[in-house]
Amino acid sequence: MRKFLLLLLLAACQSSPETATAPPPAARPAAPAATIAKPRLLFFGNSLTAGYGVEPEEAFPALVGQKIDSAGLKYEVINAGLSGETTAGGRSRVGWVLRKPVAVFVLELGGNDGLRGLPLTATRVNLQAIIDTVRQRSPQAKIVLAGMQIPPNLGQSYARDFQKIYPELAAKNHLPLIPFLLVGVGGDAQLNQRDGIHPTPAGHRLVARTVWNTLQGIL
Repeated sequence: MRKFLLLLLLAACQSSPETATAPPPAARPAAPAATIAKPRLLFFGNSLTAGYGVEPEEAFPALVGQKIDSAGLKYEVINAGLSGETTAGGRSRVGWVLRKPVAVFVLELGGNDGLRGLPLTATRVNLQAIIDTVRQRSPQAKIVLAGMQIPPNLGQSYARDFQKIYPELAAKNHLPLIPFLLVGVGGDAQLNQRDGIHPTPAGHRLVARTVWNTLQGIL
């Protein structure tokens, strides 16, 4: 009898497979939040854009980036300036910098063409080709053209014809134009480095203000 009761007690303590409670499923790790890419604002130019002779954070593209942040605008600012760049060089590398789409493209090239006395017909053709490439690669991009002027070392006629390139291209392509990137800075020894060409940090602050006056409404 005692043996029978012991067997009955053991059977009651065991859970049958049908009534056993399954353990809760393991919690799945939370999926990472989707990263929303910021629209890209790309400055494409020569040593003026690259910030020759000053720290990267002192160049006008970085200063414009600070203004963008202060205004609460969400843009990724990219400095694609290259010292010594001509319009021909820019035309050959623009496709490379446009591997990712851009929202705003600021085109600052031509100064080195003018200082070297290169044919203005080629300068105009190259700038137009860059504009066309941007529109092909990033059809929604807003293109801003930065105008440039050169001293009359190569003659008044050459300097005048050079200056005309920018407003004429802007009108033809319906682009916002910064009439003269270095307004208030070019020719001022206090705002330029010893070479008389590249702005000092103070000069870059004025250039940034000039650029921002055009970009602010666009952004």
